[in-house]
Amino acid sequence: MGAQYTGRFAPSPTGPLHAGSLVAALASWLDARAHQGRWLVRIEDVDTPRCVPGVDTVILQQLAACGLLPDEPPLYQSQRSTHYQTALDQLVAAHLAYPCACTRQDIERALAGRGQARPRHGELVYPGTCRNGLQGRAPRAWRLLTGNSEQNMPLALISRAPIAPDLIANNITHWTDRRLGPQQQNVEEAVGDFVLKRADGLWAYQLAVVVDDAAQGITDVVRGEDLADNTARQILLQGALGLPLPRYMHTPLVLGANGEKLSKQNGATALDTSQPLQALEQAGQVLRLPAGLPARTPADWLQQAVPLWAGRLKLAGD
Repeated sequence: MGAQYTGRFAPSPTGPLHAGSLVAALASWLDARAHQGRWLVRIEDVDTPRCVPGVDTVILQQLAACGLLPDEPPLYQSQRSTHYQTALDQLVAAHLAYPCACTRQDIERALAGRGQARPRHGELVYPGTCRNGLQGRAPRAWRLLTGNSEQNMPLALISRAPIAPDLIANNITHWTDRRLGPQQQNVEEAVGDFVLKRADGLWAYQLAVVVDDAAQGITDVVRGEDLADNTARQILLQGALGLPLPRYMHTPLVLGANGEKLSKQNGATALDTSQPLQALEQAGQVLRLPAGLPARTPADWLQQAVPLWAGRLKLAGD
């Protein structure tokens, strides 16, 4: 892919980077450099109530201490509301997005009435209550129409995209993850019509990330495996908006002492960059790079890690 390759690291400024964050950042940086491409940083601060003032600066300092410097100034989602509105307007005009009046309690009651009241990663599968109108209620959020068996909707969505995924059939989205291999999901059944603009007026992650990946020319998304579940939704949105589909690769997670994913939500400690070489070596081991590279500085370590990563890609046929 050469110079056409563009990758990104997209942290949310809800807290400093931790060990798991560095693994994702390092993987995306190595992948960009191995492809002789660009590496960008995007600050995903669209969920403003959860963002901590000044943490974006801390994150950029942590990355810099480890030698991970973006090729362009960071992009901030909080400054891009007009672009998200334009995308939503496009979806509404195409009859692919609709207003929703449902509260969480409404959704729970609807699912219970169908015997389907099961949480999905803390979410509820939306049953499509407002697809056919609000029935006199005030709109609260906007959702993407994810499926329509009569119109074969997912196929119609994807056919708008410049690059098609492997296969869309029977409402199932298929794609190939560069690390995890063949993947598939029926978004309508697994998630339902998902939110594009929230009831509090904030933009949802799924819409913002798709719009921004296209705006930044992202060809490859390299991120933690915990985000793999988002891929099918993003593919549908990319298709609906006629946007290019990047390749996806999801990296191994760093687990805490309780066996769960290390995260800010479960109290992960901030990444200590007073010893950046040690931090890079630990992250590299999670990515199955050899330990003990003879390096005195982060730049030395990274210089040796790039060809090792490139060699693994060659073996994998990438």
